[in-house]
Amino acid sequence: MTESSEEFKTLDQPEILSFIFYPRRDDIHVPDDESMMSFAFPVEPGVSVSCMFYIANKENPNVLFFHGNGELASEYMDIGATFNTIGINLFVADYRGYGSSGGTPSVSNMIKDAHPIYKGFKQTLEEKGFPGSKFIMGRSLGSISAIELAGSYNSEYKGLIIESGFCDITDLLWQVGIPLNQQGQKSSARLSRGLDRVKQISLPALIIHGEDDSIVPLEEGEKIYANIGSRDKKMVIIPGADHNTIFMVGMGRYLGELRDFINKYK
Repeated sequence: MTESSEEFKTLDQPEILSFIFYPRRDDIHVPDDESMMSFAFPVEPGVSVSCMFYIANKENPNVLFFHGNGELASEYMDIGATFNTIGINLFVADYRGYGSSGGTPSVSNMIKDAHPIYKGFKQTLEEKGFPGSKFIMGRSLGSISAIELAGSYNSEYKGLIIESGFCDITDLLWQVGIPLNQQGQKSSARLSRGLDRVKQISLPALIIHGEDDSIVPLEEGEKIYANIGSRDKKMVIIPGADHNTIFMVGMGRYLGELRDFINKYK
């Protein structure tokens, strides 16, 4: 288990996990073809995590994407196709207990699993002949995994994209009313090193957030932008967008900013 995942183990309490995760299953068999492939990467003996790869062209940049809570990699078919239209191959990872993944989700496992998922993603690109550059992206809950990887493999990615994200899960839980101090999980010493991790990131970064996000407040995205160690960074605020409407409300701006960022740093 990584040092980062050990720091999160204290959050692996049923009352906290029931708030953070809404695992959903699917047993959809997706036939592999030129536009879509399915994978399952082992994260520990007997447990694998499901992933979907939505492909535009083998030469295009490749984005490893960690989705939000309650979402599934297999449901990203339409969004994957949309990303494909702007020249991006989208590789979407589930979490334990989501999609056809095994196991049960926890905060520490989510952090730990990001590393074998990245290794599987990298190996897949090499074995199947995808020479394009690699980017990391996280939406909402997925920002935890994306920040973990960006802080661990600065030299292996071309850039980091965070959408509707946050850098310190303990602060966010505190804001929404989870009484961490009553359970001994909040102390004067920071439990989560999310903010410290963000400061270690030197990759070019694009931060996208909805102006009216009622689940992860805009201030959380602004905190990432203010503290990230990247010299090249940009904050994009989508006017009138809530947490789950950001893509539809701001699709033109969202896709334009994403396309420009990828093309600039690929």
